[in-house]
Amino acid sequence: MNKLLTLLVISFFALTGCREFIEPSLGGKTVALLAPGDKLESTIYQQTFWWETHEDALRYRVQIVTPKFDSVAKLIADSVVVGNKLLYSLDPGKYEWRVRPENGSSKGEYTTRSFTIYPSSIKDQTVLVNAPATGLVTGAGNISFEWLKLFGTQNYRLQIDDNNFADETKLTLNAVTANLTYLLKAPAEGTYQWRVRAEAGADNSKWSTVRTFTYDITPPAKVVLTAPGNKQSVAKPVKMLWNSITDADRYELNVFKGDSTIAPVVQSLATNTYTYNDGDSTVKIYWKVRAIDKAGNKGAFSDLFSFIIQ
Repeated sequence: MNKLLTLLVISFFALTGCREFIEPSLGGKTVALLAPGDKLESTIYQQTFWWETHEDALRYRVQIVTPKFDSVAKLIADSVVVGNKLLYSLDPGKYEWRVRPENGSSKGEYTTRSFTIYPSSIKDQTVLVNAPATGLVTGAGNISFEWLKLFGTQNYRLQIDDNNFADETKLTLNAVTANLTYLLKAPAEGTYQWRVRAEAGADNSKWSTVRTFTYDITPPAKVVLTAPGNKQSVAKPVKMLWNSITDADRYELNVFKGDSTIAPVVQSLATNTYTYNDGDSTVKIYWKVRAIDKAGNKGAFSDLFSFIIQ
């Protein structure tokens, strides 16, 4: 009977669970390239490299060269991408690109395509911005903005606003630079929009995609502990609970076992509750919590509470 049960278990995992324990090999496997199309001819400098996914891949290696892989004059990109798209801004020229699937133990084969970029006015182009990522929340004193070079550009104009560029005479920043980066001293607290365009004489490129960032140096409110009540005697498991703070991104829970002066056990939590299941009977547990926001600002610790394990 035991032998039969063992065979059934082995068969079950062989049929349904192998992929969870043995990573499939990508040897000889490829992915189809979708864009830019093979032998594409274009006047658009910013290209989106796009390919189909493979069910066994964890990531993809993308390489771009000019003019060809068998006669490389310049390596443009050699990137590992988790998704299936890569945006890049290119100079006019002839290019080849290729992609292969990869996982933790194997690599597939490259699929290769070629395309050509022809010179064009910057009026038809768009600047590709790199950093900061949209939605950044920071309390850093300086914020660095970065973008990719656009062929034929003399200068770049960086604009920052807190009113969606409704009035360009009242911008937070309207700066011109020949560089591909700009370091901004942090403005007043708030949420801002930013964009970049290229300029060459009287010609301007299209504005980049508008991204946002938030500057925040105000810490969250002080946490109030709600359960168990201070100095109560409770049975394990103990559900520890405190009030939810509106702008908290996470909570730092400090637990002291037996003595509030020794180094605490620290937990980083996404919610305002924690189940405690440690400590022997009659042991006194001290605890306190503080909120931390997305910018990393830390609020004041709650009052120090204690409870005794029954």
